Amino acid sequence: MKNKIRILLCLCSLLLVAPVTAAEQRRTFHPDRLTYKPLRFTPPQAQRHTLNNGMIVYVLEDHELPLVNVSAIFGTGSVHDPAGKAGLSELTHRVMRTGGAGSLSGDALDDLLAFHGISCSFSAEMDMGSAHLSVLKQDFELGLDIFSRILRQPRFAEDKLQIAKDLSIEGLRSIRDNPPGYAFREFRKLLYRDNPRGNLYTALSVKGLQRSDLIDFHQRFFHPQAVMLAITGDVTTTEAIRLAGRYLGDWQAPGRPETTPPPAGRKNGAIHYLHKEIPQSVIVSGHLAPSKRDQDFYAFTVLDFILGSGGFRSRIFQEVRSERGLAYSTGSFYKARHDYGAFGAYAMTRSSATTAVLALLRDLIKDVKTKGVTKEELSWAKKSINNSFIFSFQAADQIASQQMMLEFDSLPQDFLMKYPERIDRVTAEDLQRTAGRCLNREKAVTLVLGDEKAFDAPLSTLGEVIRIEGDL
Repeated sequence: MKNKIRILLCLCSLLLVAPVTAAEQRRTFHPDRLTYKPLRFTPPQAQRHTLNNGMIVYVLEDHELPLVNVSAIFGTGSVHDPAGKAGLSELTHRVMRTGGAGSLSGDALDDLLAFHGISCSFSAEMDMGSAHLSVLKQDFELGLDIFSRILRQPRFAEDKLQIAKDLSIEGLRSIRDNPPGYAFREFRKLLYRDNPRGNLYTALSVKGLQRSDLIDFHQRFFHPQAVMLAITGDVTTTEAIRLAGRYLGDWQAPGRPETTPPPAGRKNGAIHYLHKEIPQSVIVSGHLAPSKRDQDFYAFTVLDFILGSGGFRSRIFQEVRSERGLAYSTGSFYKARHDYGAFGAYAMTRSSATTAVLALLRDLIKDVKTKGVTKEELSWAKKSINNSFIFSFQAADQIASQQMMLEFDSLPQDFLMKYPERIDRVTAEDLQRTAGRCLNREKAVTLVLGDEKAFDAPLSTLGEVIRIEGDL
């Protein structure tokens, strides 16, 4: 698999260094003006199988290295934390791995994994959970056996639970010393307010969690209908399915996948101020954005790239940092899921430039709505996005995991293959229409963390200001 990628990248290089005439050598070409035949890349497809209990397994062989990878996704996440028990999903995933499984204590499990050089991890995100196993080919059956025990029979040892709780609480204590992390945490709470995605754990909620809570959560959300696997590497498809069936095919835990409604857009527009006596400010402003199913997903992807996620040449970076030197870090982000998306612009600047930077971010977003983008910006963004697309297919586990995620999110299986073509079809008119529809200041949530005594001008000159207190 990796050899195929290397060959393709070498072909790209050969096209760029092909012999040229003496006259051509005397010319200076801008990289954007180079012309070459379009490259076509069609990655291999993982095979989809269904075990006797309904669990879905994707398999993609790759015999370059004697390694096997197993990736899993679960229909859970912090969005499913019960009221008053924020942090339960994260603790459940963490202690599943550390707290022992089946007849193995947590320490015995650690020793067994370390002895065989097996890497195994479980983690929870906002809308899903995941796990990953990496093992030498010779130990694949042992690794899958251990993995299945963790998945099916976690012990949730009390001592490991207490360690996990202590680590979570200590992490919260230190987050106040990380201004960007603190600001983005509070921004998420504001953006998803009145939705479970905005319920972040606190020291109080973590302290109240008990072993019985983890057991109940596991029984509710870990069952064959809520788990998908991707097995890739130096194993035959026949062997992968045979062993998956042996260790997971007889798992009969009852349940069905649970969903949570996507966050709803609402009017906001106010500036939320979080006080912290530091010589800098963190500004984050954003709102909900198109989902991957939305007709404007591709146009918004290009729009965000031009605005701020495209790095040095993006408008926000060029204007805020390069031209005016007002921020040491700035840009934008766009995260899309199958049922909603989130967009935001951010800047980290000195206190004495805070209000000016926020006003500038707003003006740059307004300009792209009213004036549109140039042909050069559009061409650069589309080429950059599509040229980087190939690097999401560098390894077999990436390819199979992406196919698995498409089914998990109920997206068409050709979604990825059509992605470059649909990005390439985006026009300047599409961008201006999408900007007019989706970039709405009146729906934006704005958070400013810093020391207002040192600001260049009161935030109230830009609109209503609401003072908030961080809840840790």
